[in-house]
Amino acid sequence: MIRALYDRTIALAGSRHALWALAVVAFVESSVFPIPPDVLMIPMIIARPTRAFVIAGVALAASVLGGMLGYYIGWGLFESVGRPVLEFYGKDAYFAEFAARYNEWGAWAVLVAGVTPFPYKVITILSGATGLSLPVFMVASVLARGLRFFVVAALLWRFGAPVRDFIERRLTLLFTLFVLLLAGGFAIVRYM
Repeated sequence: MIRALYDRTIALAGSRHALWALAVVAFVESSVFPIPPDVLMIPMIIARPTRAFVIAGVALAASVLGGMLGYYIGWGLFESVGRPVLEFYGKDAYFAEFAARYNEWGAWAVLVAGVTPFPYKVITILSGATGLSLPVFMVASVLARGLRFFVVAALLWRFGAPVRDFIERRLTLLFTLFVLLLAGGFAIVRYM
């Protein structure tokens, strides 16, 4: 099953619709969707390493735009949309305490969440809900997401063939590690 999913993702990565699919995934991941764009971006770069930086640029632009949607959800739709998302991640009870401290360290929170497996959508919503300065949020988002996507793109561009061989030989192990990291990120959010 994992091999079939991998093969389909690689096929999509080489298709003419791949950049649009990546843009959609990166956009919605930044505000509501739990699956990171790396799941599509990495196979796309492996399939077409000469387009690594274009692919990273699309992921960056769509992710930052999606982050703006998350910010808006927190700012304008917090009670009707934002609070249920935070409840899903177990963050609603700590909101008042967190909001007081958040703006002091908000730029760093955006930077950390934008680079690590920590769910970026939680930070985008909290940034809007706590009123973090929009320019600060945007600059931190561009820096963090740019660093994340362009470092991955550069590594795959430089070491693409060996990385692809490594992934294909150890697909089940890597998939398991990815799921554990994703679950760990959600657990950290839930119990912080």
